[in-house]
Amino acid sequence: MYLLGYDIGSSSVKASLVNVETGKTVASDFYPRTEAEIIAVKPGWAEQRPQQWWDSLKHATESILASSKADPKDIKAIGISYQMHGLVMVDKNKVPLRPAIIWCDSRGVPYGEKAFNELGEEKCLSHILNSPGNFTATKLAWVKENEPQVFEKIDKIMLPGDYIAMRLTDRICTTVSGLSEMMLWDFKENKVAGFLMDYLGFDGSIIPEIVPTFSIQGRVTAEAAAELGLTEGTPVSYRAGDQPNNALSLNVFNPGEIASTAGTSGVVYGVLGEVNYDIKSRVNTFAHVNHSDEATRLGVLLCINGTGILNSWSKRTVAPEGISYAEMNDVAAKAPIGAEGVSVIPFGNGAERVLQNKEVNCSIHGVNFLTHNKSHLLRAAQEGIVFSFMYGMEIMEQMGMPINKIHAGHANMFLSPLFRNTLAGVSGATIELYDTDGSVGAAKGAGIGAGIYRDNNEAFASLEKIEIIEPSVSDSRAYRDAYDLWKERLMREI
Repeated sequence: MYLLGYDIGSSSVKASLVNVETGKTVASDFYPRTEAEIIAVKPGWAEQRPQQWWDSLKHATESILASSKADPKDIKAIGISYQMHGLVMVDKNKVPLRPAIIWCDSRGVPYGEKAFNELGEEKCLSHILNSPGNFTATKLAWVKENEPQVFEKIDKIMLPGDYIAMRLTDRICTTVSGLSEMMLWDFKENKVAGFLMDYLGFDGSIIPEIVPTFSIQGRVTAEAAAELGLTEGTPVSYRAGDQPNNALSLNVFNPGEIASTAGTSGVVYGVLGEVNYDIKSRVNTFAHVNHSDEATRLGVLLCINGTGILNSWSKRTVAPEGISYAEMNDVAAKAPIGAEGVSVIPFGNGAERVLQNKEVNCSIHGVNFLTHNKSHLLRAAQEGIVFSFMYGMEIMEQMGMPINKIHAGHANMFLSPLFRNTLAGVSGATIELYDTDGSVGAAKGAGIGAGIYRDNNEAFASLEKIEIIEPSVSDSRAYRDAYDLWKERLMREI
């Protein structure tokens, strides 16, 4: 028996086939091979065509079925992870009305700020646990004002994962966790956030049917089965945004547990067992995958846009031409902790939530042409990424979330020893690296939702710990001094 997991990212769509009995991945692939197109009609905009996700999903599915030689009849459930906060709008025929406005698009910011000010901070924070900010609801507010002819034709709004589930099952639905990342779930009233819907001028009919995160949410149609090479009737039994799902894939379900990723953007995601929020909405609170009326489980999300993208920019622009990431890390490691006074502010990828949606761009400080070289710049870039994590983690600690242990996948920036050691060193936290990823997590989530696994502990019993990184006590002062200097320079920028 197998489980199939999809991860609908902004760079690619990944598919993984997991053996139910062993918990091991038998096949995995992604598409496209190069980063997927992001349409930027204007500065601060970011869009993708939903059909592009579906086409990539088809290619990835075809590949894993061919390489595994698995019988599609043996796939017992499908799970979906997806890029958060996007906006897909469909008409009555379930056809997208325009390209999706995705997570890194900034055009919702002024609408979120206006709503926050006019509705009142206390009202927003106590009900939706955040400022309306730059999330799905305010992206829709932009459409309403700027593309009224599109807005009038909307039958349903959905998230990227909801769209893929619709293409698989022909059923339009979403989850409480999904509505919370849209900023459309009222935690105080335990229902759709009618006060924000009314304020923004949205009719309640555009909200899809709400289903449990772990449940049979639909079954693969004959049409989708024929297109993908799957079996008609296979249940879709789990969906979640990529960050809650990443936490799930690392078996992070309980209060105080922390998960982190550092891909194009970087995330620290912790679970709270009581309702809380940051009064400045610099970190955001959503319903975690296992949140319920009976047991509060909230995910506190720190998101930094300028992480892995700074590292890739450094490789293209600063590092010696033609070297690998591992070789670039070796060059960076030649510089001492703190890069002899060089600091890089990494926020060059749009508005940053942790800076209250300001766009401060990337900046380099403290360079001396006589003493500094490539190694200093490359180290300072990685340290700058880590320090941006630390800046947000301090906010999470103020909310009552101790950060003593960080779970992470052995991927992206966590492949860099310099990055890992700096994060452990400046935070004082132990880092545990695991062999997993989002699509594998989605597959196991589907196993829970379909009742194949009794609970998360059974689903993740096979989760393999690769490495433990302990903070260096002897270097803690050097890391702290470097962070303090970085933070001082950041304060001047904002």
